[in-house]
Amino acid sequence: MKKIVLLIAIITFISCQNKETQPNQEVIEVLHAKEFAAHIENPDVQLIDVRMKSEFEQGHIKGAKHHHVYDKDFKEQVRYLDKEKPIYLYCKAGSRSEEAALELKKMGFKKIYDLKGGISSWEGEIEK
Repeated sequence: MKKIVLLIAIITFISCQNKETQPNQEVIEVLHAKEFAAHIENPDVQLIDVRMKSEFEQGHIKGAKHHHVYDKDFKEQVRYLDKEKPIYLYCKAGSRSEEAALELKKMGFKKIYDLKGGISSWEGEIEK
């Protein structure tokens, strides 16, 4: 019985330590279109369209780079991105960008923003 109590105390202590040393901030944050637009006003932002090439060519958010999330070499394509700087992702409706965000999180990216509703919810300028 003493071992169980000691084990619970240790687990509680460790979990409290983790909460204190790691800020309560999610790596992936979903933003509505207006918030997303405000975030990407900076021309140096890392903005990635994860749709198919044909979708990208039909129209994309100005300044976006294309890296299709389902490409076999997606991880290699995004290695040039700075993991310390925020990255902004979108697709058509939100599913593929969510998958890309999870993959980028695994790769060590620190802050990832995902456009809620994808480009379908976008009200800003579209570039071809």
